Amino acid sequence: MAVSDETEQQEETLFEAPVMAEQERMVEAVLFASTEPITVRELESRMPHGCDAAEALVRLRKRYEGRGVRVVKIDDAWAMRTAPDLGYLMQKETVETRKLSRAAIETLAIIAYHQPATRAEIEEIRGVSVSRGTIDQLLEMEWIRFGRRKMTPGRPVTFVVTPSFLDHFGLENARDLPGLKELRSAGLLENRPPPGAFSVAEEEDEEEATTGQSELFED
Repeated sequence: MAVSDETEQQEETLFEAPVMAEQERMVEAVLFASTEPITVRELESRMPHGCDAAEALVRLRKRYEGRGVRVVKIDDAWAMRTAPDLGYLMQKETVETRKLSRAAIETLAIIAYHQPATRAEIEEIRGVSVSRGTIDQLLEMEWIRFGRRKMTPGRPVTFVVTPSFLDHFGLENARDLPGLKELRSAGLLENRPPPGAFSVAEEEDEEEATTGQSELFED
């Protein structure tokens, strides 16, 4: 019996998860090599059976506090990112070649703050019609996506921001967006003409004429 018990203990040891320090190293390695944020479930699928990726992330995040690289949560996933105060060192590597029109900036801001938002709701807030090109541009950049249809007549589609949008601006979730004061300073809450003051054609002219980005959506 003693021999049998010893054999069982050895077999259990073979399947025990590594100590937490080793689990931290595993999580660190995966996050460092990943180009996209990765979820706890994805981490655990790569680690030995019995590992606690969530606990390893908590410990790893604490260990990286105050360093040049941080472990950050982006929506329901995790990634390693440069500390915000050192972002200026990466400017050459993160130059965004595509520029948003003012119409696109305003549309993106409305979706971020009012999601899920329908096209009609966006137009009501902006006071002008939203061209298809504006929505298409944001969809192509993968900063917005289609949300659930609203349970209202016509079942209109809605739009919500994506994890890529949150990641780009260093946000954990939409609740971390700047407040009203920051929006006003960025020019996104300026007074708009009443609904109907501009036609769709006038808005499209505005999109073609405007190429500068607001401070809120600059790299």
